[in-house]
Amino acid sequence: MGLAAGPALADKSAELPDIKSRSAVVLDMSTGAEVIGKGADEVRAIASTTKIFVALAVRRKKLALDSWTEITAADVQAAVGGSRTRLDRGQQFKNIDLLRAMLMSSDNRAPTALGRAAGMSRAQLIAEMNAVAKGLGLKKTRFTDSSGLRGNVSTAREMALALRALLRDDVLAGIVATPNVIVKSRSGYAKISYGSTNQPLVAGTYRVKGGKTGYTKAAGYCFITGAEIDGHSYLFAFLGADGKGTRFADFGRVAAWIDAGAPGAVIKRTTPGKARPKAKPARRKVSGTSRR
Repeated sequence: MGLAAGPALADKSAELPDIKSRSAVVLDMSTGAEVIGKGADEVRAIASTTKIFVALAVRRKKLALDSWTEITAADVQAAVGGSRTRLDRGQQFKNIDLLRAMLMSSDNRAPTALGRAAGMSRAQLIAEMNAVAKGLGLKKTRFTDSSGLRGNVSTAREMALALRALLRDDVLAGIVATPNVIVKSRSGYAKISYGSTNQPLVAGTYRVKGGKTGYTKAAGYCFITGAEIDGHSYLFAFLGADGKGTRFADFGRVAAWIDAGAPGAVIKRTTPGKARPKAKPARRKVSGTSRR
């Protein structure tokens, strides 16, 4: 049985996990029902979790995964102000690898390159990202930038629902469930090792399905992820954490709370949670930055 949240949660607040992030929500993945929330509908900056929508937008435009795309001056300019990139100007990469660079390690040159590969200018990509949000019924999500470095707002709840849409795409789900990958340029000049910034995925304590991290000064540290706990799937969103590790610690506290039966929840699971053995991250085969 899943878990539900309601007024009764507040009556047993001492039993609830101590969430440090400014906004957070956990949703039942299948129904979207809220398990626990903290400022779940507050509008906040979302940093590089923005890239969930870039991926959805280019997939909707039928991006050719095995085609090659060159990193241009426009991509360099779009990434100004972000962390170190590893995609050199003038090098060509397969689009599937640009998706990996963007979703696993948050490379800021990838979004505009992917948009161009899908036939969109930067402005058209941003418009398509807004169209994706509208199509998902996300009323508080707005985009003015393709990387998440500037502008872009949403809520913890809407970001969790966006991740659910991404995880329903087998290609994208396979990428975000991958701990590490080697990306090569067409010339062979570049051979880049990318590792996922999703620490719970890499740690393997829970069966993490994958997600996205992000950071800017305005947004704080953000983390959106899906995970299976005791055979049931959940969506987690943490926005506005003060420390890089705080968002992951929040995930650990909430996951342990669910695993223990979620004391204080309106509906308890029929089987009490047990300590989970360390599990290997779920993997799917897929053909074909800044670290956050």
